[in-house]
Amino acid sequence: MSASRTPGHSRLTKAHKLSIAGVATLSAAAVAFSLVPADAAEAETISAAPVAWTQAVNGTQTQALYGHLSTQQVIAKAAAVAAKAKADADAKAKAEAAAKKAREQKAAASRSAARTPVFANNLDGWIKEALFIMKKEGIPGTYAGIHKNIMRESSGNPMAINNWDINAQNGIPSKGLLQVILPTFKAYHVKGTKFDQYDPVANIVAACNYAADRYGSMDNVNSAY
Repeated sequence: MSASRTPGHSRLTKAHKLSIAGVATLSAAAVAFSLVPADAAEAETISAAPVAWTQAVNGTQTQALYGHLSTQQVIAKAAAVAAKAKADADAKAKAEAAAKKAREQKAAASRSAARTPVFANNLDGWIKEALFIMKKEGIPGTYAGIHKNIMRESSGNPMAINNWDINAQNGIPSKGLLQVILPTFKAYHVKGTKFDQYDPVANIVAACNYAADRYGSMDNVNSAY
């Protein structure tokens, strides 16, 4: 014979089961509620938060990159401006130096021209011009000593030539105002005068240079030399 159950015990058990089921249901609902945001806007906010954070980080990095590039561009531009300024300054200084040198050369030429007398194109002028050059070169001689030797050697003819003496026979005739042979003219030619035996000034200066070396001065020459 089975044990009898009281009606109260059966109701309590059923109620207890219902209570447990209800609690479980409520608990599940609570869990679900806690997991689901209150509304769609909140859900979007929660889901968008990682994206917004990523964008913020990327934006900061981009701004930093742009800032770095801008700094490099500023530095590069400043360097280019400085280089151009230096190049312009160097070019200006070079042009000014060249202009200054040109002015100095022109001034020196003007001073030289002012110091150089104009000599007549005749025997008197040739002797005076030769003496002017000889003075600068330290070659001794006087107007009188040069004139007397010219008159004896060529009678003042700058184109005179001796075709009969020993020099002529040797193929090196004496030429010019002071009858200078070519080897002597070459050896004693003075720079700045024409390299021409027949040129009166060049002939006088070379002959006087030779006479100074051999006799001390053209003034000491009183015969063929």
